[in-house]
Amino acid sequence: MNKINELFEGRGDRKLLSLYFCAGCPTLDGTADVIKTMQQRGIDMIEVGIPFSDPLADGPVIQSAGTRALKNGMTLHTLFRQIASIKDEVSIPLILMGYLNVIMHYGIEEFCKSCADTGVSGAIIPDLPFKDYMEYVKPIADKYDIRIIMMITPETSEKRIRFIDEHTDGFIYMVSSASITGAQSQFGDAKLEYFRRINGMNLKNPRMIGFGISNKQTLDSAQDNAAGAIIGSKFVTLLNETGNADEALDRLFDALKK
Repeated sequence: MNKINELFEGRGDRKLLSLYFCAGCPTLDGTADVIKTMQQRGIDMIEVGIPFSDPLADGPVIQSAGTRALKNGMTLHTLFRQIASIKDEVSIPLILMGYLNVIMHYGIEEFCKSCADTGVSGAIIPDLPFKDYMEYVKPIADKYDIRIIMMITPETSEKRIRFIDEHTDGFIYMVSSASITGAQSQFGDAKLEYFRRINGMNLKNPRMIGFGISNKQTLDSAQDNAAGAIIGSKFVTLLNETGNADEALDRLFDALKK
């Protein structure tokens, strides 16, 4: 069974925590150590960002991390080599998050095969049109047992959400707002109503809420309304400031208590 499905089926009532970081940042050769440290510290699932020169959905923190990673020399080929080196040491799901241009250049089938060969369980491709996912990407991903995770926002129609739910597996990534990534101090009434509305749809896939989670209030709101939370910008900031995954996690866990 795919590790993503195993995680959600085996969690019981436990709320999950997934973290995002950009491969190759703060250092080119540190990606494997960051992954192993996250696993050791109890993170349930990891999103590894593939740096790209024009990341439309990302805020300034993740854009800056991607620029730094590219300057460090990170490529998708390098990332797969790094992940392959720790394949036998990583038991939690790894998800690659990157833009279609980079993955198309690598080759969709080669990308899915490389994911399977290195123990990667899924991918998030924010700018992948759903029509292209259904026609071209899904058949290849299914062949290699790779989950393509789709995003929804407060503006996504109920019809489209149900269509996504019907044709995907693993989990649905609920973006907390239609804006770019970045930490927020709290979720307002409109976002909480969006969370409740999606809960009321009784979808078959579990949901994870991401974008804007940086403290106890936003973490609790996400975990109260979904299977768990995804934290990106806050952890990327701390990792860049400390240069050390253990210290960054210490500071993140402390921030999530306040």
